[in-house]
Amino acid sequence: MDSIAELLAFVRTAETSSFVGAARSLGLSPSTVGKRVARLEQDLGVRLFQRTTRRVRLTEAGERLLERCRRALEELSEARADLAQRQHSPSGLLRVGLPTIGYRFLLPVLPLFAQRYPDVQLELDFNDRLVDVVSEGLDVVIRSGELADSSLMARRLGPFHFLLCAAPAHLRTHAPPATLAQLGAHPAVRFRFPTTGKLQPWTLPGHAGDAGAPLTTVMTCNNMEALLAAAIGGMGVAWMPDFLAAEALADGRLQELLPDHPRQPGQFSLLWPGSRQPGARLRVFIDFMAEHLFNAAPPLTPSRRRR
Repeated sequence: MDSIAELLAFVRTAETSSFVGAARSLGLSPSTVGKRVARLEQDLGVRLFQRTTRRVRLTEAGERLLERCRRALEELSEARADLAQRQHSPSGLLRVGLPTIGYRFLLPVLPLFAQRYPDVQLELDFNDRLVDVVSEGLDVVIRSGELADSSLMARRLGPFHFLLCAAPAHLRTHAPPATLAQLGAHPAVRFRFPTTGKLQPWTLPGHAGDAGAPLTTVMTCNNMEALLAAAIGGMGVAWMPDFLAAEALADGRLQELLPDHPRQPGQFSLLWPGSRQPGARLRVFIDFMAEHLFNAAPPLTPSRRRR
């Protein structure tokens, strides 16, 4: 059975309510269309049309089959278009949402992405609020942590790690702690989530609860760059992502505290609408970032999350 040809003959006949109309649409003779529909009915063991001398009308079984066939043919058409698009360089505008701190890890790899895909234009939206990917017209977002339920698809990046650090100026007046208990004698600068207003807990492995709670908080802020600047300025101990602290640690403006203590891992994910397969420019962006950000390229998985 030439199932695709027979299903297509069935769909066109249903849409035009006649074999003649379907034949005109497909470039076939009415008798050929009629024979293909008849073979499909025989193979399925059901009548799909009620036939009269002037027109044909779908049966209840035909109505159900038409709904499924339309979806299947649409998917087939999109798959063919996608394969054809693969033969050409990805192009067009790609709208990307990511947290404000995202420029720290994203911008260093963008020159290579632009060199590899010169016809893809990126529009970057940096903000820390929760966004709805579909309603705000974004193609993909990068978000961290546990993500709320949704129909989005996700691909994990990372992981990165959080670490405790302080400036040499601070450590000249406060002895570097050898234990978590000694950390309590230090002032702290803390990050406050802009979306919830809650302090970010210092979730150190092996320690129950917020390890920063015993410290006297001298400043809170809802911007990670401000947190970094406050720590470099010697205001107190901070807990931040390793990629944020990397430059300051390398040039000596910050010093890691309790370096032998296990670090808490963090996680970023790429999220995009899951209703359809990603187009060429989105697909190459996902694959490229999974390869280059945090040196991880995990498999694509469905997500029950929204960000």
